[in-house]
Amino acid sequence: MFKIRLRDSFSSAHMLRGYQGDCERLHGHNYRIEVTICSHDLNEIGILADFRDVKQTLKDCLNPLDHRLLNDLPEFISDNPSAENIAKHIFLKLKPKIKEPAKLLEVEVWENDNCSAVFSEG
Repeated sequence: MFKIRLRDSFSSAHMLRGYQGDCERLHGHNYRIEVTICSHDLNEIGILADFRDVKQTLKDCLNPLDHRLLNDLPEFISDNPSAENIAKHIFLKLKPKIKEPAKLLEVEVWENDNCSAVFSEG
């Protein structure tokens, strides 16, 4: 199995509804996103996927989240904008845009240098 990883980032604010503590109040993060793409096969020129293409596709998925209050976005009206739900949201947006034979394996969302959440299928 071959794997490639890419990182990008965005900044936004959120509030965790129902949380008992500081995170219930409005606060922001400089989120760092890491995506892992995998495949058993490489394409005709010997690469899993073009880093530039995947980076642009990831950027397109992150732009609607950048410099926003995540709680106001339709995706997070009923689901709390937690790191876990942000990872799931990005995964589901990115997955159909990854070209065969590559497959999106996981999305990791870092809220800070020490805390992250990962979403993958299966």
